[in-house]
Amino acid sequence: MTNQFISKVAGIIALGTILLVISASTLMAQKKVIGLQLYSVRDSMQVNPQRTIEAVAKMGYAYVEAAGYKDGLFYGMTPEAFKALLKANKLYMPSSHTGQPLPDEAKWNETMAWWDQCIDAHIAVGAKYIIQPFMDKVGFESIEGNNRYCKYFNAIGEKCKAKGLLFGYHNHDKEFVDIDGTTVYDNMLKNTDPSKVCFELDLWWIHVGGKKAVDYFNKYPGRFVFYHVKDEEEVGASGKIDFKPYFDNAKKAGTKYFIVEAEKSSVGSSLESAKKSLEFLMKAKFVK
Repeated sequence: MTNQFISKVAGIIALGTILLVISASTLMAQKKVIGLQLYSVRDSMQVNPQRTIEAVAKMGYAYVEAAGYKDGLFYGMTPEAFKALLKANKLYMPSSHTGQPLPDEAKWNETMAWWDQCIDAHIAVGAKYIIQPFMDKVGFESIEGNNRYCKYFNAIGEKCKAKGLLFGYHNHDKEFVDIDGTTVYDNMLKNTDPSKVCFELDLWWIHVGGKKAVDYFNKYPGRFVFYHVKDEEEVGASGKIDFKPYFDNAKKAGTKYFIVEAEKSSVGSSLESAKKSLEFLMKAKFVK
């Protein structure tokens, strides 16, 4: 066996080893499946949604959550067109933010008809969840008003469930205030049907609200299908939140989706901000 032949074999083996290392690294990176709430890049989505979706995919996000549904369209596109745009960029959309405030009796049927159209549009785009990210003042002024919202959300949840979707609610900080000795968020968890209504827990806003997320996981296990992984600006930027306990307790919480959202940016560009958040989570050992 010549030295030249031995060198060639050694080179092939070395190349194979390098490729195996690269493949292993790629597989390890792919295990971290993180999504982006498109509200984080709302300025860019308004200017050019196609280029924005392409940029989000190139960063390494696996899926997105919309915040641009209106009148049967997503960011001005039909559900089919938006779904095709996502698919072309190897993305999918499990959930979307939208909603309507609690209607009075006179507007109940009109509002339910709006939800029927909304549900059909979300089925067409391929979503599995519809998340309402707000209540009007009725939900916060009294427990009676909040209970009316709970009944409303159960009714929407029943409509969603009938068509294979699940309705959810996303919090801010107001939900953690007490009214007549009852915390609004606890009241909602107790008075919504778990088979029809899930919760998307915003990790920044519960921090602002002065409550501990892990306490809720222990008290209401399995209710939190989504986390909004959020900080004051980019994820991990403020140093005010220890994200490790949230990820360590994700199974108990019932969390299936980890979605980055940044409402403010410390780096100027919203796209750069989204990239910075993802890089933090990809490097974090507590994210499996």
